[in-house]
Parts: sequence; C-alpha cells; structure tokens
Amino acid sequence: MRQVDKWVGVPVCVALTVVRRLLSCLGQETFKEPPRRILFVKLVEQGSNVLACSAIRKATELVGRENIYFLVFEENRFILDAMGLILCQNIISIRSDGLVRLVFDTLKAIRRIRDLGINTAIDLEFFARSSAALLFLSKARYRVGFHAFGGEGPYRGDLLTHRLRFNPYLHTAQTFSMLVEALTVEPQRLPTFNREPVLAEDAPPTFRPTESEEGQVKALLHEVSRSARFQPLILLNPNCSDLLPLRRWPTERYVELARRLLDKYPDVRVAMTGGPSEGSAVATIVGQVGSERCFNLAGHTTLRQLLVIYGLAEMLVTNDSGPAHFAALTSIDVVTLFGPESPRLFAAHTPRNHVFWAGIACSPCVSALNGRTSACQDNVCMQRIAVDDVFAQVCRVYETRMSGQTSSQSQVA
Repeated sequence: MRQVDKWVGVPVCVALTVVRRLLSCLGQETFKEPPRRILFVKLVEQGSNVLACSAIRKATELVGRENIYFLVFEENRFILDAMGLILCQNIISIRSDGLVRLVFDTLKAIRRIRDLGINTAIDLEFFARSSAALLFLSKARYRVGFHAFGGEGPYRGDLLTHRLRFNPYLHTAQTFSMLVEALTVEPQRLPTFNREPVLAEDAPPTFRPTESEEGQVKALLHEVSRSARFQPLILLNPNCSDLLPLRRWPTERYVELARRLLDKYPDVRVAMTGGPSEGSAVATIVGQVGSERCFNLAGHTTLRQLLVIYGLAEMLVTNDSGPAHFAALTSIDVVTLFGPESPRLFAAHTPRNHVFWAGIACSPCVSALNGRTSACQDNVCMQRIAVDDVFAQVCRVYETRMSGQTSSQSQVA
C-alpha cells in the first residue's frame, strides 16, 4: 500500500493540483457557507480512531451527530461501530481485498459523499496521497489536513484549503483535535495557528456488551481454556500489525513473562491473543510456555468478542498496536511496550495505560514526516525493555486491582 501510495499517488496528486489551480483561477473555490456536514477520512490503523474521539466530539458540537461521517477501509470500521460516536449509516467503508473492489468501492464512496452534500472533509491520515486525492475528488469546500511546507514531510500536492504544519511534538489526540479547530481559522492565515494545544480530558467511550455477548464469550473462554471455572485472566499480545514489525517485543520474552506470572499466581490463567492469521504462530508460543493454564485465543474470537474479553480480564501486555487502544474502551489495565514510535505521541490516553519506552538515542525512528519508514534492522529499542521490569509492573498493577476488588466485596458484605 505504501508503494502504491508513492508511485501512483504522487502523479495523481500532481495532476489534481493542476486541476485545482485552474479551478481557483476561475473563482470556483469559495467559502461562503459554514461547515454543514463533516467527513473524517482515516482508512487504516484502527487504534488511531480511538485517539480521534475528542476530535469527533468537537465536530459533533459544530454540526450535530447526524451530520458527522467517516470514510474507512471495511476491515477497519469495527472500532468505529464499537465506539458508537458515529451513526452506523454514516460510516462509509471501502473494501480493500482486491484491486477491482478497491477501485469500485472508492468511486462509489466518492459518489455517495457528493450526493450527501458533504462540504467539509478532515484528513486524519497525515501525509497519505490517497486521502488527499479523495478529499479533493469529494468536492468538499473545506478540506483540512497536513501540508509539506518546504518539503517537511512527504509530498502530496496542494489539494487542501486548510493547510496545517505537522507538529511532531503533539500527542495524536491533540493533533486530531487541532484539525477540527482549524475550521474556525481563515484559510489564508494558516499554517500559523495561534492556539495553545490542550490534551482533552474526555475519556474514550465505554464499550458495553450485551448480556448475551458476555455469556457467549464466557462459554468460549471455558471451552478454549478447558476450565470449568472462571479464573483471573492476564492477556499477552505478542504480535503487532504488519505495518511496522519493528514494534515487536522479542517472542521469547513473552514466553518468559508468561511462565513467571503463572509461577507467581497459581490461580491465574494466561491467554495469548492475536488475529486469525496469527493463530498457528501464537499456538507455537503457547506450546513454548508449557503450561495447561496458558492457552491460545488467536483466531478464536471476533474483534468485538475480544473487546468483551478485555472487559473480563485483569491485565493486557501488548506491543504498541491497535489492542492497546481498543482496551481503552474497557476496564482492563494495559502495559504497552513502545520502541520505534514515541508514547508521547501515540500512547492510549487513559490512566490505566502503563507505558515502557527505553528512549534510546535513535528512538523514535519513525513518524508521519518520514512516511512511517525506518532504516533500522535491529529493534534494540524493544530489546532494551527487560522482562524483570515488565513482570514487576504487571505484578504491581494486578495486585492493586485484586486488593481493590477484595475491598469492594468486603464493603458490599
């Protein structure tokens, strides 16, 4: 997808920029009407959509919930449905499992956006050429996003009306909110943005499963764990998305962590999670742990069922990836391991998120400004995170949760 975005996206953005300049000369770019219907564009990375909660709420205050729309790849819409901030019928999805479907659904989405009369589009993809082109082709009057001023960031033409400079020192939640706030600034004054960035204190929405869903998931856990009773559950997510494999903590450390947790807490079960394609790899890791109290959930659940499991479990240890953000919608405590990206920009915004980051001289090495790429072949930043430290943190948080539950039960009694 990166290669397509580069080799196809660049000439497309050049051509569309020429078209935009011609239209501007003809006086067809005006801002007489206020934002009426707002479209967010975030095709990939479901976890980032959780960080967009504050931005979505700001936009809702401007035009009302019924006038907020979202464009996303079909496989990534799950988290939008789970958050419930956007009406289901207002989520426009594009299938990406094949070139023909991708082209057909993209054209269909553009047609629908035009038919809906959406006059404002906000690009949450930072410097993707595909999203910039989609914003322009949507015919939205207001098009907000990041521009590569002076070559600072990947080139993607000049297709936006509200062009902002990407600030690599702001948390992503702040960045997304800033894109909405830019609608209140005259386009010609940008990229100067005389506002003090504030990290919103509003928490992500809470995911609430139905009683039926919770019952089904409990039955699934009993079946997969081969246990008749429900025991305290600690989850380990040893994988990360293929988008950035450098974010992976060494597998053998997850194995060691699982063994130590099982030895320390005889009443605890440990489950390894992952996507359907990771089932066999995770099964191998579970086998290396060598305990009947460790079992494999990868490929056994839908993403929605995984959210239900987060609500039932006590702890999650994960690489910097989508699950760390999904978990923010539930009551679980999360230990997130960062390396090639900075938690100052991407950490889940919740007090239940406990971060590890070695902060060595070459880290972070990937950002929106370099197209999320890295020359690194050896993720020392992840290897510097010791099992001893992660184990100690998990124990502290787990025991705090257990003591809190005991106190609550005593008060009820």
